[in-house]
Amino acid sequence: MEAREEILQRVRTALSDVPPDEKPEDVPVPRDYARSRQVDVVGLFAERVADYDATVHFVDPRDVPEALAVALAGARQVAVPADLPDSWLTALATETAVLRDSSDVPVSDLHEVDAVVTGAAVGIAETGTIVLDASARQGRRVLSLLPHLHVCVISSDQLVGTVPEAVSRLDLTRACTWISGPSATSDIELARVEGVHGPRTLQVLVVRERPAASAVQRAKRHDE
Repeated sequence: MEAREEILQRVRTALSDVPPDEKPEDVPVPRDYARSRQVDVVGLFAERVADYDATVHFVDPRDVPEALAVALAGARQVAVPADLPDSWLTALATETAVLRDSSDVPVSDLHEVDAVVTGAAVGIAETGTIVLDASARQGRRVLSLLPHLHVCVISSDQLVGTVPEAVSRLDLTRACTWISGPSATSDIELARVEGVHGPRTLQVLVVRERPAASAVQRAKRHDE
């Protein structure tokens, strides 16, 4: 309790010269920081996601089923949100079982799943981050945390340049999962371990009609 009292005393000292009738909402908060960037958000997003050892593929909308089949090759069972389009799964191998997630599916069943496919709420180019908020095509939060492979399908019009832009698109009353590459951590000797508290492999399919040449070149380089 001594540390607590010391902290509180420092707070009281710092506030000692504040007029008693002044309310927190009366103090203006500066908002003059940059909220956007004039950049190639698609190309920058691909570069930053690849920096986290994730894989980025650019696909046309009509090629999503085939791209998912390639990304999920070898998976015996795949979990998907209840509202994921059936058309996305038409090219999966016949031996791949699909588990449609819902609140009735026990979490223990998800431990047996090899991979998960989700959509996303928004992607941030500056940080290479994907945000899931359990809305359309995303399912429950736990769905993207247990399988070893996460394949995320995101449209190019869901990509923004900066974190403030992403926040402005999100419903902040929802629980959000911010994903920057595969799950990874390091021990005291800085030995990197992947898959400790989430998927050890992340593949991102960026759906766009006509990717810019520079973005296509970057995607090919990442795929190699």
